[in-house]
Amino acid sequence: MAFWEQIEWAPFLLSFKLAGLTASILFFVALPFAWYLSQSRSRFKPVLEAVTALPIVLPPSVLGFYMLLLLSHNSPLGHFFEETLGIKLAFSFTGLVVASCFYSFPFMVQPLQSGFESLNPHMIEASYLAGKNTRTTLWRVALPNVKPSLLTAVIVTFAHTVGEFGVVLMVGGNIPHETRVASVAIYDLVEEMDYAQANIYAGVLLAFSFTVLLGVYFFNHRQKMRVGMV
Repeated sequence: MAFWEQIEWAPFLLSFKLAGLTASILFFVALPFAWYLSQSRSRFKPVLEAVTALPIVLPPSVLGFYMLLLLSHNSPLGHFFEETLGIKLAFSFTGLVVASCFYSFPFMVQPLQSGFESLNPHMIEASYLAGKNTRTTLWRVALPNVKPSLLTAVIVTFAHTVGEFGVVLMVGGNIPHETRVASVAIYDLVEEMDYAQANIYAGVLLAFSFTVLLGVYFFNHRQKMRVGMV
């Protein structure tokens, strides 16, 4: 039997669905925030950057614990969504999306911020002098000139969400076809001591992660080569 016939693909499809939604939502949320950070001269900028970067250094179980408290029925937010809107956040796919957006936020913000900060400031000033507003300057001037940073932000956010374990387990639990993503499925297989199957699942994620990173670095290298040739 071929190895792909031994795999239950539902957890992977759920992981990719979660990662796609998270990356899409964060693109529109993080883009204006990263632009603001790149242009800000506020004394509170380091505070905002530190808060943004917290998910990188916090243990996933810590962030997952606080997210579970925030999204549970006993919290004001969770109670409002469940009683008023009929949307359950804790131990649901919707809750996974919310938690993943918090956890992956810095992986979208930081590459974009770095890209915007690397732009020639005269280019931005020229746009404003030409009468362009901030939104137009961001979308028509800044964004097309930070394609490597944009690609890195989107792809790394997607891949990071696919591989996340601690936060999704704390917030979503292990509900088949709803919150049982690929990383949780691997954990289950290891607990069952089915190391052969766990190795196949882990190998798929390893190959996916390497392919994603290789593509990002290859594209960025090509972009740098083109810029150097101009």
